[in-house]
Parts: sequence; C-alpha cells; structure tokens
Amino acid sequence: MRLLILGAGGIGGYFGGRLVESGADVTFLVREAKAAQLRRADLIVESPLGDIRTSGVAVTNAAACPPSDVVILTCKAYDLPTALDAIAPAVHPATIIVPLLNGLAHLDVISERFPAAAVWGGLAHLGVTMTSDGVIHHLNSLNTLMFGPRGTVDERAAALAALFASTPVEARASERIEQDLWDKFVFVTALAGMTCLMRASVGTIVAVPGGERLMLQLLAECSSVAEAHGHAPNPEQLERYRDQLTQRRSSSKASMLLDVERGSRTEGEHLLGDMLARAKRLGFEAPLLEIAAAHIRAYEHTREHQASQPTAKEGDHAAVL
Repeated sequence: MRLLILGAGGIGGYFGGRLVESGADVTFLVREAKAAQLRRADLIVESPLGDIRTSGVAVTNAAACPPSDVVILTCKAYDLPTALDAIAPAVHPATIIVPLLNGLAHLDVISERFPAAAVWGGLAHLGVTMTSDGVIHHLNSLNTLMFGPRGTVDERAAALAALFASTPVEARASERIEQDLWDKFVFVTALAGMTCLMRASVGTIVAVPGGERLMLQLLAECSSVAEAHGHAPNPEQLERYRDQLTQRRSSSKASMLLDVERGSRTEGEHLLGDMLARAKRLGFEAPLLEIAAAHIRAYEHTREHQASQPTAKEGDHAAVL
C-alpha cells in the first residue's frame, strides 16, 4: 500500500512516523516551510512508547508522487478546501481517503469532490503537542486510530490495519465507523462548547455552582441530536462521557479553547455550528448548544474584524462603565 499523509504535524507526523519506522511506503505532503524543516532536522517524535527519528519522504506537490492507495487527511476543517486541492493529483478511482477530522460535515464535502474515490470514516484519539522547531511530543500512552468504510465492507480495511501491526499504534478497522464518528462528535462538541463558553477546564467548571448541571445539559442536547439521527451513544459510552465531563480537578480543555486562548481560528462552525444546524433541522430545542455556538461565532467575528483593522492605539477602545 502506498500512503500519502497530508501534513506532518502532531497527528500526521506521529502516525506517519510510526509507519515509516515500520517500513511502510509513506509520503508526507507538506508546505515548503515544513519540508525545509524536515530536511534540516528529520521527523522527531518523543513518546513514552518509544522515540522516533526518521527522514521520511516529503513532497510539496502531490503530482511529484505516484497515485496513492490511501490518502490520510490531518488538516483542520477550515483548511479542507485547500487540502482537497493539494491531494487531487494523487487521487484516482481506487484511492481510499481517510480524513482524521472531528465532526461529520467534511465527509460529504470530500465525497462531492472525489465521487469515484472511497471516502472512509476515520478518527484518532491521541495526545500530542509540537514545539516551534517541529518536535512532536506524545503526552501519554493513548494512541488509538480507527477507520473503516461507511455502510459497506472493504477488505482493504484489514490490510491498512495490518500496516500498524508492528507499531505501538492501536489501529483498528471498525465495522461501525459511523457510530464511532457520532460518538466522538457528541463528546467533542459538548467538551468544546462548554469549555469555550466558560473559558475554563472541566475541573474548574464542575467546581462552581451550576457548572456540572450545565455540562451535562449540553451533553444531553448533543446526544439527543445523535439519537434522532439513529446514532445514540450506547448507555455505557454515554456514562463514560458523563464521567469525563464531570471529573473533579480535571485539567482537560478542548483544543478549540486552546485555539481561542491563542487568538487562532477555530473549528467552531464545523462542530458547534453543524450540531446546532442538525438540531434545528429536526425541530429540536437546544438552547445551551445555541448559546455556545453564538459565543464562538462572536469570537470569530471579533477576531476577523480586528485582523482587518489597523493596529489600535492606547485609548482607542471605548468602554461603558
């Protein structure tokens, strides 16, 4: 199997690095700055499961490599259109595209762009950060990768899983990937919505009066949307989510909140906006979800407005006291 991985950041670099280490045929499709960084210092992963240092193969144009059997996307949702343009030269009718994005909206976008390709579901559970010089730090032993065709059977799923057999990655070909995607969609949307709305970690939220109740209310709203679509989390899964979202002294924050704290663009529309749109199409009342979505939209509006304005001088900001 020839694999093309779009991106060599935390997720793409970690999973791709593990595959390169095992001898798999992997090419990274990256921007020129990242390609130059890899030429200078290789791909480096520091992990409790074993460090990686490998040169890998990196290209800046997919036309420079042969058509790929599998393309793995590790971009942010808002970068999806440019990502699809980038991979287009490597996609042919037999190509499998595995997007490792949260949410669901991207699947239709990819299928419309590449109707002949097989667009699978995919998701990752991985805790990583990356330093300014490109070193990937794997934070714990969690490194799960799940993928599979949606609504069909494809023997290539087992072949892809087999590529990870000699690595520490817990790779699994799922026969219920649609449900797996919905499960994560529910959890991540509840986590992102509440931690961004409160600008606080899970532990801080549940430590204040009303915090735990509101957290569970948002989880219930998201779960109701999934149930109405025929993908309700099973009771055991839902109970695990409740436990994680109400854990005392938990420092857990959604990556979306980290983006907000950096003043960066978020995937708010792809997660909160999409979940809210699905609720509205069903005629569901989801008041807390609507507030959380409006909060992120206000943040994005402010961010875009500030980016378009000249640098403010001291005293330029009005305040009502």
